[in-house]
Amino acid sequence: MRAITDRPHTHAEAMKAMKAMNMRTSTVVEPTRRQTLAQLLAPAAALAALWALPLSTVRAHSEKAHAKKAPVRKEQLDWGIAGEAKDAKRSIAVGMADTMRFTPERIELRLGETVKFIVRNSGKQMHEFVIGTRAENARHAQMMIKFPNMEHDEPYMAHVPPGKTGEIVWTFNREGEFEFACLIAGHYQAGMVGTIKVAPAVKS
Repeated sequence: MRAITDRPHTHAEAMKAMKAMNMRTSTVVEPTRRQTLAQLLAPAAALAALWALPLSTVRAHSEKAHAKKAPVRKEQLDWGIAGEAKDAKRSIAVGMADTMRFTPERIELRLGETVKFIVRNSGKQMHEFVIGTRAENARHAQMMIKFPNMEHDEPYMAHVPPGKTGEIVWTFNREGEFEFACLIAGHYQAGMVGTIKVAPAVKS
């Protein structure tokens, strides 16, 4: 049995655990004579245990800004990669309000741009600015309903207390249409979503 310290605390850890469980369950095609029912059900039971974790084991958000984070972890994702502030040639201010809307709601960029997003929460509730694909944000939003106090620790996320400002520096090295959203339980479902359109780079 795993110790409490081995349980997932963050969105990234939970997603990795879920993917591992999905990979394990997808390999079960047809039971052999040596496989018992308990063996076949073990992956499903482990996944159920993951979702049943008490909220006390998940690090919670607070109304205060997060402590200083470790150096940004750069990982290529479908919607880009964490950028360096010195490489940002453009800054975009984004407003978040308790009307569950962003201002602006649509942002147009060019392939290869590194952008600094300056995200201001003018409301009285906590809000987020999370960049991702539509599918990824939808999955994350469902997870936030299950674990509403889960801590966010990724470079494409800014969790901003009321009246405060957060920043994200992101390099858009993938073309396509992406989302930015507030994934706090209920906010995403209320329509707090915007669009980022990344067009091909302009040929010089």
